[in-house]
Amino acid sequence: MTIVHLAASPFVGGPERQMLGLAAALRDTHRTVFLSYAERGLARPFLDRARELGFEAHALAYNAPEYLASIREVAGYLRRLGAKVLLCHGYKPDLLGGRAARRAGVPVVAVSHGWTGATWKVRLNDALDKVSLHAMDHVVCVSEGQARKVRAVGVRRVTAIRNAVQIERFEAAAVDVRALFSVRPRRVVGAAGRLSPEKGFGVLLEAAARVPDAEVGFAVFGDGPLRASLERRAAELGLGSRVVFAGFRDDLDRLVSGLDVLALSSFTEGLPSVVLEAAAAGVPVVATAVGGTPEAVVDGVTGMLVPPGDPGALARALTSVLADEPRRVAMGAAGREMIRERFTFEAQAAAYRRLFASL
Repeated sequence: MTIVHLAASPFVGGPERQMLGLAAALRDTHRTVFLSYAERGLARPFLDRARELGFEAHALAYNAPEYLASIREVAGYLRRLGAKVLLCHGYKPDLLGGRAARRAGVPVVAVSHGWTGATWKVRLNDALDKVSLHAMDHVVCVSEGQARKVRAVGVRRVTAIRNAVQIERFEAAAVDVRALFSVRPRRVVGAAGRLSPEKGFGVLLEAAARVPDAEVGFAVFGDGPLRASLERRAAELGLGSRVVFAGFRDDLDRLVSGLDVLALSSFTEGLPSVVLEAAAAGVPVVATAVGGTPEAVVDGVTGMLVPPGDPGALARALTSVLADEPRRVAMGAAGREMIRERFTFEAQAAAYRRLFASL
């Protein structure tokens, strides 16, 4: 049975890691092919990574501005590949892929990773996506929190299949994350994600300035439109060498394993992969209680939850976890056990197999 994923991002972020993990878990029973939109001339690390893992992957020639040509192109791929189901990830794949699947006579499932509403343009895209979801044969949400949002806009055929993580990825020796700093800190708080408004990295910097221990460093992994302004804000707050903006890293798994705490300061989330990855690495998580995040952080057990947009609460929670090493170790161990019990790709793949059989 051939499963086709239609994606829009050229990068390997949380949603892309989920697609690749699911494909690996389904490998024995399903052939997986990846299609991706990407601006002409740009690198396509997601497709490159898929090929490295042994999957067929194709860059699409047409993008949203060539609306009809894009639909014809995707429909042509679906026919040639003998696709039995199309999985769409994001507003553009939902909008164009849904119509292409109808043209090819292939069932189509949208995978809803979350809506950010970060800018007016993103809010417009989110609105288009909410309309597109009504035309899908089924909608999979990556958390119960996102499923509630999708049902609230009137979509009926909805199933929550949680994001997952491969715990084996975190068995390798950790990278010395302290080596990223010009002055080695005693403890390191890490954060990862796209440097965009919905991720709340400005709140994290405000919290960092309120953490009283000057030997706590903050490592920010990722890139995005706010990087320059965040670097300026860190300087204004006097954080100096305590904060490192490390950009995108291919070795993020091993870097996460070297953290003392992972911080998530988002205003909105589906179910963040980086939270699952930190738990799999035995790293406690201090996160904002938004979207599906409370499904992956057990407050007081695997980490701590705080309100969004509250740097004081975030700073207090980070200080509390960092100050108590036995508690921090216990939280990390509880997080790994939670991943083994609830967030494996084997369980995710079984849920998808049941869904495919029902279409």
